[in-house]
Amino acid sequence: MRIVHAFILAAVMTGGVAAQQQAAGGPPGTKNVTAITGGTYTADPGHTLIEWTVDHLGVTPYFGLFGDVSGTLTLDPKNPGAAKVDVTIPVAKVTTASEGLTKHLLKPAEGGKPADFFGAAPADAKFVSTRVTPNRQNARIEGNLTLNGVTKPVTLDAAFYGAGKMPAQMGGKEGVGFTATGTLRRSEFGIGYGVPMVGDEVKLKITAAFMK
Repeated sequence: MRIVHAFILAAVMTGGVAAQQQAAGGPPGTKNVTAITGGTYTADPGHTLIEWTVDHLGVTPYFGLFGDVSGTLTLDPKNPGAAKVDVTIPVAKVTTASEGLTKHLLKPAEGGKPADFFGAAPADAKFVSTRVTPNRQNARIEGNLTLNGVTKPVTLDAAFYGAGKMPAQMGGKEGVGFTATGTLRRSEFGIGYGVPMVGDEVKLKITAAFMK
């Protein structure tokens, strides 16, 4: 019972702090899960980012980004295990800090051989959850990732980041955000160029924003 009382007290105090922040002109978001009303949310393409990192020659990690993500999140705060995620990632919009490398990622196939990486005009990638296992404000999300024409299971470890109603000048919608991490092997998706000089394991770091 002490644990339950402590949780309730923490939620009330967090909500009070959030109200004070908004009254003082602070951000509308709060880490209080009671700010989530539930329903179907739409991905915010401008604030949902997928960072991918690979080992480069065993000397340094190298990372790039996918953005402009679309899709939906269905969420019931009273039954988080029933949550569903369905998002689409435009691979053709991949970006890195190197113009040359970005072009190489999208370089078309030549001489009848497969493209080194994604190739020209690659199809969008898609992730659809199949199971969500909540653990307090965290969750393990199992799902299927379709990339480069191949579908494989991928597991993400997600954490609730914040929720709140946006100001009227920003549309007044309810926002909810999460962070997540995961790994995959790119060779399993038919993208094995440079392995092992360039790592096969791809580490994912995700910032996901949804609006309702």
